Amino acid sequence: MVKTRKERKAAEDIKLAQPDRSAPTEETLLNLAQERNLFDQADRHPANRRKAGGSRDDDDAELSPTAERFMETLLWTVSLAMLNFTFDVLVQHQYAMDVSWPQIISRALVAFFVFFVVFYVLHPHASSPILLPGLPLRYQHYLRQVIFFSISTAAGCYLIDVSNNYGYLYIMKRAPPLGCLWVWSVIELDLAPAVLSLAIAGGFFYQGGYSIKT
Repeated sequence: MVKTRKERKAAEDIKLAQPDRSAPTEETLLNLAQERNLFDQADRHPANRRKAGGSRDDDDAELSPTAERFMETLLWTVSLAMLNFTFDVLVQHQYAMDVSWPQIISRALVAFFVFFVVFYVLHPHASSPILLPGLPLRYQHYLRQVIFFSISTAAGCYLIDVSNNYGYLYIMKRAPPLGCLWVWSVIELDLAPAVLSLAIAGGFFYQGGYSIKT
């Protein structure tokens, strides 16, 4: 847009200057509120006290360590019971058997209660780090690792032997819980002992001349 001579002259008459950044000389609303203690009155208001109390109630609503341990055990046990249920159905189908749902459900419930007790006792938790009283705390982890290593090795080798040397009725009864026990114990192990346990089971499979039945 083309400016006229009068507009250019008016623009030249306007002097450029920095804005005033000094503090205000008169009292501000913030100063007035502080002088009259309006912020303290707002904090003492019942509505604001209820909000603060609500946050404290939320903190108090957190689960205790014992409750956390129970819920963790329940979650893992449900998962293991579902795994046992799945293995049971797969074994039934493998041998072309009619699936007996009441028996499978009853075995899954039994597995749930057994795994709940075993998991609650053996699984490490901050609320109960002591497995064997009298043993120093720094050795409790290694004790659990020895137990899980023994369980995983025994369960894996026994499952291989059962699957190859026993009849189908025995296999259908023993294979699902052994498989769950093997999976869980390997999960509980650290990486090095877990690999060693699986290597021992693989060596047992190879040296025994076993085969994978389909």
